[in-house]
Amino acid sequence: MKIIILGAGQVGGTLAEHLAREENDITVVDTDADRLRELHTRLDIRTVTGAGSYPIVLRQAGCEDADMLIAVTNTDEVNMIACQVAHTLFRTPTKIARVRATAYLTRKGLFAHEAVPIDVLISPEQVVTDHIRRLIEHPGALQVLEFTGGLVQLVAVKAYYGGPLVGQELGFLRRHMPSVDTRVAAIYRRNRPIIPRGDTVIEADDEVFFIAARRDIRAVMSELRRLERDFRRVVIVGGGNIGERLAEHLEHSHQVKIVERSLERCTQLSERLDRTVVLHGSATSKRLLEEENIEDCDIFCALTNDDEVNIMSSMLAKRMGAKKVLTLINNAAYVDLVQGGEIDIAISPQQATIGSLLTHVRRGDIVNVHSLRRGAAEAIEAIAHGDTQSSKVVGRAIGDIDLPSGTTIGAVVRGKEVLIAHDDVVVESGDHVILFVIDKRRIRDVERLFQVGLTFF
Repeated sequence: MKIIILGAGQVGGTLAEHLAREENDITVVDTDADRLRELHTRLDIRTVTGAGSYPIVLRQAGCEDADMLIAVTNTDEVNMIACQVAHTLFRTPTKIARVRATAYLTRKGLFAHEAVPIDVLISPEQVVTDHIRRLIEHPGALQVLEFTGGLVQLVAVKAYYGGPLVGQELGFLRRHMPSVDTRVAAIYRRNRPIIPRGDTVIEADDEVFFIAARRDIRAVMSELRRLERDFRRVVIVGGGNIGERLAEHLEHSHQVKIVERSLERCTQLSERLDRTVVLHGSATSKRLLEEENIEDCDIFCALTNDDEVNIMSSMLAKRMGAKKVLTLINNAAYVDLVQGGEIDIAISPQQATIGSLLTHVRRGDIVNVHSLRRGAAEAIEAIAHGDTQSSKVVGRAIGDIDLPSGTTIGAVVRGKEVLIAHDDVVVESGDHVILFVIDKRRIRDVERLFQVGLTFF
C-alpha cells in the first residue's frame, strides 16, 4: 500500500516503523527536518519537509496516487484540514485522523463525507483510558484486550510461585477446570516467545497470554496467580484528558482522588467531576502522599505528560505502601526499563494507539488489531468469508488450517457464541477468528489466509 503519514512524532514515527517493516510504500511529512532525517536513516521510507495540510506538500508526498492518508500531527486542525484537502483535491480513498479535543468529538455529523471527510477518527486519550480501565477491572493483569465487542478477552498475566498451574503441563488446565474453556495463545519466558502445546510446562515468572470468554477470565487468572481483590481506592496523578476521563468513568464505582499541579485545572476538574476528590499539589511530594494515606491506595495511576514525574511519583508511592502502581510512559525506551521492578504496569500510549491504526491498514477483512510486546507481536480479529473453494479457512477444522509459523488461533466467535479454538472446531463463513501472531514478518501470510479467492466472485 502507498501510505502518507503526517506527523513524525511518537505515534507517527512508531507507525512508520511498523508499516515500513511490512514492505509498504511509506512517506512521512513533518515540519521538523531533523526528526525526519533521523527516521530516514533508520527506515526505508520517503520523507517530505513541510506543513501536512498544504496542497503543494501533499502533492510532493504523492497524495495523487496514495491509498491512505494518516494524519497524526499534534494539531487537530491540521489533521482535519489535511483530510479535507486530500479528499477535495486528490480523492484519497482512505483518510484517518487523530482528533483529541472533545469539543470536536461530541459534535454529531461533523466527521462525514459531506462535512469534514474523515473515514476513521482516532482519539488516543480514549484508547489509553479504555486500556487503563480494563486493567483496573482485572487486578493482576498486565494487559487486557477485547474482541467482538467485549465477548472475548485476551489477557496477559505473570505466573506466580504457588499458582495451581505453575509446574504443570498446559493439558492439565482442561482436566483441572472442565467447566471453563480457555486457550493459552502464547508464553513469553525471559522475553522469548514459546508456542504453547499440551505438554508445555508453565514456569513461575512466565508471561502467559490466554484467551477466554469475558465471563471466564477471573477463573483462569486464579489458576496462574493468586487472585487480587478488586481495586476500590484509586489515586490518579495528572488531571489532563486521560486523568479526567478515567476519573469520570470510575468515580461512581470507586473512591477516586486526582492530584493536579495547576490550580486553574483543579478548579475545572472539581466543577466537572461529581464524586472525585481533587487535590492541588505535586505527586512527587512525600508530604502530600503521607497526608493522603497513600498506603491505603489500591492502585496509583501516574498519567501526566512528563515521564520523569510519572516514574518518580510511582516509585515513591510504591515505597510508601501503594499496593499497585501503573505508569504512563511516552518514551518507549523507558517502558522495558521500568516495568516489573517497583513499577507494576508501564503503559506506552503510542503502542496502545498503534493497534487501532493498524486495523485499517491490514488487508483482508481485519476488524481488530492489538499491538503486543512493544510491537513484537500482534493479536488480530479477522472475519472468514467465502466457501470451501474460495477460502483457505472456511469449511476447515482448525487443526487442518495451514497457519503461518508462530501463529495460533485462540478463539472463533459465531454470532454471540464463543468457541475456544480446539483442533476439531470447523470455521464457517462469517465467523470472527482471533489469532495471535508472534512473528510480525508473518502478518502478510495471515492476511492472505483471510483473503477470498476469485472463485468467490
